[in-house]
Amino acid sequence: MDVIFSVFPGLIAAGALFTAYRVVYRSAQLRRAWNSGLTAEGRCLRTFTTTHGGHDTSVRTTLHHVYEFSTRDGRSVRFEEEDGPATVLEGDVVTVHYTQDRDVVATARRPAPARAAATTLGTLVFLGTIVVFCVAFVVTYATEFRA
Repeated sequence: MDVIFSVFPGLIAAGALFTAYRVVYRSAQLRRAWNSGLTAEGRCLRTFTTTHGGHDTSVRTTLHHVYEFSTRDGRSVRFEEEDGPATVLEGDVVTVHYTQDRDVVATARRPAPARAAATTLGTLVFLGTIVVFCVAFVVTYATEFRA
């Protein structure tokens, strides 16, 4: 029974740490694309939504856009981006910021480094709070109830 009180908080903390890694990774990708100085004219090929939840839980709807553009060296790149502006529709022309790496990283979001940094920091604070709570829970349980 004692295992439950250390395994579940450990899994929750591991999930929070993995999510923090993904948030920092995506933030770095956006920053690299914005700072590369490379832009291209892209076209929105498709928009679609996905929903999560339902039944007895709240429903979250995510808007996706599929864009295509050509790099300076002539490669055609197609990418999908979540939570873009709802005003961009199929066929619209957008400015794409991208990196000229072997694996092209691209975004059709307008550069907003301060907003992206604030969002990343807020998310990391929230996830850090979850990890600290999980560690404190395990330590408290081990010292108070296992004696």
